[in-house]
Amino acid sequence: MTFAVPALLAGTVLIALPIVLHLIMRRKPKLMEFPALRFIRKQHDTNQRRLRLRHLLLLLLRMAAIALLAFALAQPSLKFSDMGMVGSQEAPVAAALVFDAAARMQYRHENRTRLEAAAELGKWLLAQLPSQSEIAVLDTRLGPGAFQVDRGAARQRIERLETVANSQPLTGVIGEAIRLVAQSGLSRKEVYVFTDLSRGGWPADTASALQDRLADVPGVGIYVIDVGIENPTNYGLGGLRLSNQVLSTTGSLRIETDLQRTGPDGERAVELYLLDDQRKEQKRSETSRSLGSDESQTIDFRIGGLAVGTHQGFVRLVGQDGLAEDDTRYFTVEVRPAWEILVAAPDPAERNSLYLTEALAPAVFRQRGQARFVCRVIDLDELEEHALDDYAAVCLLDPTPLDATVWKKLGDFAADGHGVAIFLGRNATAVDSFNRPMAQAVLPGQLLRQALTPYGDVGLAPRDYQHPVLSAFREVAGSVPWDRSPVFRYWQLGDPPPGVAPIVRYTDGSPALLERAVGNGRVLTMTTPVSDDPNRKPWNLLPVGEEPWPFLILVNEMMSYLVGSSDQQLNYFAGQTAVLHLDAQRESPSYLLTTPSDLKFRITADTRRHTLAVTSTDQVGSYRVRAGGTAAGVDRGFSVNLAPEQTTLERITNEELIELFGPFEVRIARTPQEIQRDISSSRVGRELFGTLILLVALALAAEHVVASRFYGK
Repeated sequence: MTFAVPALLAGTVLIALPIVLHLIMRRKPKLMEFPALRFIRKQHDTNQRRLRLRHLLLLLLRMAAIALLAFALAQPSLKFSDMGMVGSQEAPVAAALVFDAAARMQYRHENRTRLEAAAELGKWLLAQLPSQSEIAVLDTRLGPGAFQVDRGAARQRIERLETVANSQPLTGVIGEAIRLVAQSGLSRKEVYVFTDLSRGGWPADTASALQDRLADVPGVGIYVIDVGIENPTNYGLGGLRLSNQVLSTTGSLRIETDLQRTGPDGERAVELYLLDDQRKEQKRSETSRSLGSDESQTIDFRIGGLAVGTHQGFVRLVGQDGLAEDDTRYFTVEVRPAWEILVAAPDPAERNSLYLTEALAPAVFRQRGQARFVCRVIDLDELEEHALDDYAAVCLLDPTPLDATVWKKLGDFAADGHGVAIFLGRNATAVDSFNRPMAQAVLPGQLLRQALTPYGDVGLAPRDYQHPVLSAFREVAGSVPWDRSPVFRYWQLGDPPPGVAPIVRYTDGSPALLERAVGNGRVLTMTTPVSDDPNRKPWNLLPVGEEPWPFLILVNEMMSYLVGSSDQQLNYFAGQTAVLHLDAQRESPSYLLTTPSDLKFRITADTRRHTLAVTSTDQVGSYRVRAGGTAAGVDRGFSVNLAPEQTTLERITNEELIELFGPFEVRIARTPQEIQRDISSSRVGRELFGTLILLVALALAAEHVVASRFYGK
């Protein structure tokens, strides 16, 4: 227990006054003569005991009233926990002020953004901190914090606060603030967090790390100052979903996003723009939607007829609302000529390759000029003499034993950055030829034996859909009918060499589709064929099962992966490193990067990996990379958007926030009065003035009742 005015405790000596008064006011006995003296004596003893009890009770009540009044005027406080240090309000503190700088803090309400409201409260709190305090101002940008030189420097730091595109979780920044104040020599340590309490800033999976940090530095006071709006009103766009980031001239681009409404019913229009060669906006489409309260609807745009090259654009909401940062989403795609695929199959090659070529380039698509791939079919015997330079990928369907020179040719082709797909089948009879060094430099392991499953109870069974080859199945992962296309026979392989990973397994656990990196390229090997002779007992029913659509998607995604379409990323979140894969034959020593704010600077490429990495992606918008002039030079690009959690206005509840801190106490306030109350409670404990005054009133009331009854008689 502590006292704000300890000197007033001297007033407790006034409890001597009731004692003196009681001694002075004692009644003196009167002399009375009465015949029946023994009855008088008995009555006298009874009255005497009663008088003593009443006098003692009255004396105690008066003493209690004076003592309680003295205690109340001394303003005592009681500390119930060990958080912080009990002491004077004016003792210096090591304080860290943490500001949520996510883009959602730009939400405007009553002509103020949430960041401006936080800065205003921060400057007020700065003036309340005791003199000689050590003060640090942090925000949610990436990087360590430090104590400011003085209070003026801390104020300037608050005034210069800006939102950041790649805001870090508040839990991590609080951990950094705790680490910082722990270095101070001051006994009292406090962390103040200014936030709108949006859920995106408090990921649940970081709770344990925060609690561990608090356990390492006991006694830190945590104060969360809520500057958010209980019921915000806003329209917003979700992240863009592109059908492909790299597509062929024969394909079309599909763009999906979610139009979200926070608040009451309303209607809003959404526009799609493309940028031309002069970076001018060209409107391509528009749609309008009516949304109910807190409703979300999917917006779908389609663009066709894009020329070869890099195309950039954006989707934008029409009109203004409380948060402008989620009204525009940017995108970049690359359009290339249809990829040429060389398919080598056993004689008759056209018939044995029919299932694969129709899956990759259906006849109806070829007639319309819409096929993504152009398949050239040759006999396996022609592979040794056939030039591979013009192809993006090579497919071997049920290969027969090949010469070492052919395996070396395929290995060199892959090492140069191309793709090779191998579908093993019944023609791999001379197992030794497939297990020789040149073949094993391409294959994912030695061939051991054929596994027979005559009852058709084995099929493809992906364990997860994280690999790019399986990405198209993610949205329907639970409803893919893999069991409708049984596998009756497949090749079992020996222990895989380093760098080989299974992508898909069979239901019995054996690998079905494996990947091997060879130089700058990759090789995909399937241990069962997709080109069986229909006149013989098939090895599987993948292309001709009851529901063959998984086979169609799988082989298309395999080819997209091999030609580099599916793994080329052109759209990023702010803060991520953008990596562009370059054509080794058109590589330049340096490139000119143009940022969304039209800032230009030179960057160099990694000539060994043939990649260009851009680490400065803090600006939201479209970036352009050029080299070698406009005629035959390089013209590439990528786009950067805010991550969805950066603009989500859904608030975390106080109960969830308290649970996130676990056993460690956190105080939540909204107004300066609440902040002051919490600080006072933490620094000097809970004030007992009100309780003591109530006890004084009760003591005086009891004294009045007892005195009235006593003196009344």
